[in-house]
Amino acid sequence: MFFVVVSVLSIRPGGLRYQLRQAVRRFKLAMTLAGIYLVVSTVLRLAFPNSAIAEVGMVGLGAALCIAFLVMSGDRPIDQR
Repeated sequence: MFFVVVSVLSIRPGGLRYQLRQAVRRFKLAMTLAGIYLVVSTVLRLAFPNSAIAEVGMVGLGAALCIAFLVMSGDRPIDQR
């Protein structure tokens, strides 16, 4: 399986190093957005412990962060050196 992944990533434009750099960038972005979700959902739970506002707020926050990930995680142009 490892060799299949390496060969597919090597065939793609930019080569293996570029593809791995993009994967690391997306992973960092996902971890940052997950941290934002945890902090904001904790604040909502503490501010509104038994309210539907917290439930709706967390669903809206999750949707907004998913859209942010899709917008921000696009491939960057390959540097032509």
